[in-house]
Amino acid sequence: MSALTTFQADIKSILEQARDKARSAVNAAMVEAYWLIGRRIVEEEQRGQHKAEYGARLLENLSRVLAADFGKGFSYANLRNFRQLVLSHLSRPGDLLHGV
Repeated sequence: MSALTTFQADIKSILEQARDKARSAVNAAMVEAYWLIGRRIVEEEQRGQHKAEYGARLLENLSRVLAADFGKGFSYANLRNFRQLVLSHLSRPGDLLHGV
């Protein structure tokens, strides 16, 4: 195949840049979604309390529902990681109750 012309190389570059931007935007959106999922999990676990009540199968049940609708990526371990992301950024356990 012959070498690309300047025109063709420019078009190829435009498409590659667009793909990079799209990939970056998707990654940012997914990180935000994981943060919001983690925050919602913590809120549900705490139910207005400063400390979470354990024993409910919240993550197991949520994992089953999400996997059915969205496929892989929402295992118990991943949901636990989403929750941990939020918890690791809280100054104190009740921060979500105060709008942090």
